[in-house]
Amino acid sequence: MTRAGFVALGGRPNVGKSTLLNRLVGEKVAIVSNRPQTTRRAIRGIATRDDWQMVIVDLPGSQRPRDPLTERMQRRLERELGESDAALLVLNGQQGVGPGDRFIAAAIAAAGVPNVIALNKLDVLSRAQAAAALEAAAALELDGEIFPVSALTGTGVPELLEALVPMLPASPFLYPADEHTDLPERVRLAELIREQVLARTREELPHAVEVEVDEPEERDDGLLLVIARVWAETESQKAILIGAGGRMVRDVGAAARREIETLTGRRVHLDLSVRVRKGWRRDEALLDRLGIE
Repeated sequence: MTRAGFVALGGRPNVGKSTLLNRLVGEKVAIVSNRPQTTRRAIRGIATRDDWQMVIVDLPGSQRPRDPLTERMQRRLERELGESDAALLVLNGQQGVGPGDRFIAAAIAAAGVPNVIALNKLDVLSRAQAAAALEAAAALELDGEIFPVSALTGTGVPELLEALVPMLPASPFLYPADEHTDLPERVRLAELIREQVLARTREELPHAVEVEVDEPEERDDGLLLVIARVWAETESQKAILIGAGGRMVRDVGAAARREIETLTGRRVHLDLSVRVRKGWRRDEALLDRLGIE
């Protein structure tokens, strides 16, 4: 008998959700950033072993909706939780439990799905910190078991998986065993480029930026041609993204090209431009095109 099903992965910004997702899957499928609202799309990582397959859905950060973009993110959080077989709440052991953690825990409890809690950052916690964090996690209104883990080193992750697998229903595999995500390739490439923008910008700019990639083309010489546009909302944001003498966009492009080459195993030519689209976060047609559900 095989098991297969969906696990909703929830947690507030900076708890290490994306790092844990990549660790569970065994491949980079979610970008890693310390910026809030990093996760916009329904990123599904697929972990497969001999007799089970776990489709892990990285939920967006919870917040009060203030525009069509954040409204979509909030609707998706509720929808994904309602459609999942289990939920995994990730807490940052260094930060303690805050209102955001309690909000997500309440959403998981309301969905009524079996759940477990991963207390992350075990590799940097003292014994006293770990004990205090475990106590705070136990006070949440969830009945799931708590597992201290380190998404960075992998400590505790096998035990976490062991607890999640029995929550999956008996089912044939939902995806081919060699697939690690169901994101289209062009969306994965766009995310890798956005990751490099997030790493180099601050304040409001990370939230005002999105990346769109055309379908990659293979040239006769074997080179993979990737044409990408970074969308900003204002001319001043565009100027920051281009940088003095074009340095910022060159640095983003060079780093992103290396990531894309690692992912695809191909030589890549990345054609990257920066454009302005005022109010793109309220542009429903563009949000559809960008794959933000």
